[in-house]
Amino acid sequence: MGLMDRIRGEFIDIIEWTDDSRDTIVWRFPRYGNEIKMGARLVVRESQVAVFVNEGRLADVYQPGTYTLSTQNMPVLSTLKGWKHGFESPFKAEVYFVTTRQFTDFKWGTQNPVILRDAEFGMVRVRAFGTFAAQVVDAAALLRELVGTDPQFRTEEVGEHLRQLIVSKLGSALGAAGVPLLDLAARQDGIGQQLAKALTLELSATGIAIPRFYIENISVPPEVEAAIDTRSRMAITGNLDDYAKLQAADAIPIAAANPGTGGDAVGLGVGMALGQRIVQSTSGAAAAAVPAPQAPAQPAPAPAPSDVPPPLPTAPRWFIAVGGQQQGPYDEGALAGQVAAGHLTRTTLVWRSGQAAWQPADQVPELTSLLADVPPPLPPQG
Repeated sequence: MGLMDRIRGEFIDIIEWTDDSRDTIVWRFPRYGNEIKMGARLVVRESQVAVFVNEGRLADVYQPGTYTLSTQNMPVLSTLKGWKHGFESPFKAEVYFVTTRQFTDFKWGTQNPVILRDAEFGMVRVRAFGTFAAQVVDAAALLRELVGTDPQFRTEEVGEHLRQLIVSKLGSALGAAGVPLLDLAARQDGIGQQLAKALTLELSATGIAIPRFYIENISVPPEVEAAIDTRSRMAITGNLDDYAKLQAADAIPIAAANPGTGGDAVGLGVGMALGQRIVQSTSGAAAAAVPAPQAPAQPAPAPAPSDVPPPLPTAPRWFIAVGGQQQGPYDEGALAGQVAAGHLTRTTLVWRSGQAAWQPADQVPELTSLLADVPPPLPPQG
């Protein structure tokens, strides 16, 4: 410091601080040689406290108001008495101003996901971010634990420490809350209040409190979001049959957007399935709409036997073995086509309901007429 600072140092001080930085937590009054004089006037404004350090020890904490300080340093005389110390007074006094308002511009977020155990989804990785406010509640503890002799202590010097502490507490807070994953959004305020209390307790030794803690968002990986969306759609549809209809309806634009054999086949299959479901639903609805006929008072007379034709005979259904694979069922007309195609020969194994086992076709009497024009196998060649 220069000559003017030395001269000003011989006058009684008016010690005050008006903060225009918005990010300064602690500020030390700049006094030449830290020699605050006897009778100095201390002005402490609202949202401030002043910590008076006299001769290396924390002497007192002053709340908002105006005070007169008493120290070992007297104006002019204190400098004259300090000649054997190089004209520096051995009696040092300092004043630190500490801001007690809330600093609300702190942001936090999880760089790595936090793993939770959920009853519905099992092990889930979540990320979260938000904001919080910090406030000094014990200025003396703050100076002893964090500030030391720093002449200007800013929020950036403590912000990273607070963010790391939050991330370390977030997982345990979410786990202790016992809230299902689907209900986290509705319980964010309550979880934030629990975290604020836990962080304030953890920081009590440093004189800092967390009065407000906000969780703005809790997100999950994309695959979990897709599972939640699928479950929501199933809940909206109501049952699996309706969900199958929804899936079929979703497949139609996909098939239309992919023309060609595969797309046409998908579109045709989806259209047929959807049409069948519509017909079934319509038929069921129409049947439900028709009132059931009332039973007659007297039983109707049975129709004469001559008026009722006998039931039509049921055509047998045949299965054939081609290349070691079962094919069918075929009626007799379809079997004639298999004979013409050369798939059904005299030695082909066949079976129908009522047979105990597969038999060659030429041993089944019902197929004799179909195989009349089929030659027998060639004899062995010498």
